[in-house]
Amino acid sequence: MTREEIARELKDRARLAEEIIRRYLPDEEGFGRTVTEAMNYSVLAGGKRLRPILMMETFRMYGGEAPAVTDIEGTSAILPFMAAIEFIHNYSLVHDDLPAMDNDLYRRGKKTTHAVYGAGMATLAGDGLLNLAFETALTAFEHCESREDTDRVARALRILADKAGINGMVGGQCADLEADQEKRGARTMDELMYIHKHKTAAMIESALMIGAVLAGAPDEAIARAEEAGEKIGLAFQIRDDILDAREGSGSDASNDRLTWVSVYGEEQAKKDVERLSGEAAALIGDGGERTGFLYDLIDWMITREL
Repeated sequence: MTREEIARELKDRARLAEEIIRRYLPDEEGFGRTVTEAMNYSVLAGGKRLRPILMMETFRMYGGEAPAVTDIEGTSAILPFMAAIEFIHNYSLVHDDLPAMDNDLYRRGKKTTHAVYGAGMATLAGDGLLNLAFETALTAFEHCESREDTDRVARALRILADKAGINGMVGGQCADLEADQEKRGARTMDELMYIHKHKTAAMIESALMIGAVLAGAPDEAIARAEEAGEKIGLAFQIRDDILDAREGSGSDASNDRLTWVSVYGEEQAKKDVERLSGEAAALIGDGGERTGFLYDLIDWMITREL
């Protein structure tokens, strides 16, 4: 597929993911309506919905039947998990933007949640989104028709919790925050790798693994999906480093922070992105011909220009 065709396909799949996500958003009513308004504002502020799309495409690759845009009222357990992973992603962004962390006032061209609702309400909105993620994922049990289905949903929940927690995204955020607070950034490549693998890659691993689990993929395929997710996450982050270095005015460049580009140079970083993406593609599916939108999406993610 050409980049234009991939962009159109991505937009179609993002529209489907958006409709699924809206289905699980809370009503804005009662004495708690302000926090639900802030939650909904955060989730609906934009984004490419890459994690739910990755989850659905992996689900499809391993034989799962995913709905079309016009049919999202089905009973597939994949639907609540697609919404849940996006709620977790958005809660992490809300908290990242807070004054005590990155203190960002704009994201995706819009004011951040704390800039609109205040730091306290934004903190509650992030908390609410994290809890809503698991409230939503738990509804997948309603779609189980067998013990096998129930076991798959339980396993997917464990993956979601583990990759979002202290052994995954939160652990990576901890290391990144400590580095920022000390005004030093990562001190070694081992520390930088830890941050990238946990803060960025963990939830991509989660998306691929849950898609495979819910489709009934064998254990070895799920293990390959996890490894592929790590490589995609690393490639995605290295690509960010390349783009930041090209701009020359990003925070990494201005603070002389340790990045993949500052250590290895842009040309080697580009080669590493290509190598990691190739290794990831070889790990997913049946190892045969690289067809299907999942492969095109991986390529787009790590060659994007913004």
